[in-house]
Amino acid sequence: QVQLVESGGGLVQAGDSLRLSCAVSGRTFSGSAVGWFRQAPGKEREFVAAMSALGDNTYYADSVKGRFTISRDNAKNTVYLQMNSLKPEDTAVYYCAARAFVATTNEYQYNYWGQGTQVTVSS
Repeated sequence: QVQLVESGGGLVQAGDSLRLSCAVSGRTFSGSAVGWFRQAPGKEREFVAAMSALGDNTYYADSVKGRFTISRDNAKNTVYLQMNSLKPEDTAVYYCAARAFVATTNEYQYNYWGQGTQVTVSS
């Protein structure tokens, strides 16, 4: 059974940084593309960032480009989302998701999901 467990969320002020982690177990992590998505209250879940299994392709939503960085550590079966210059509009529950090899921005193409971690940015 594939499990994804997010951590690192919290309450921060605008301009602060946070690093989210997503630990993946139950499948070959090195063969997995991983994506980060988020859902704010009253809104649909949206794409944030994704990285291919080989790490050679990364994608970012325009709203986070230049502020967020996705990375992975295959030795630790973990993917990270470094979030800098946080804004109140970044407040959401952040989810990581996994699929085979190829990264995509389409949430419906991910097979496995974590439970999410709350990020709250105060102004």
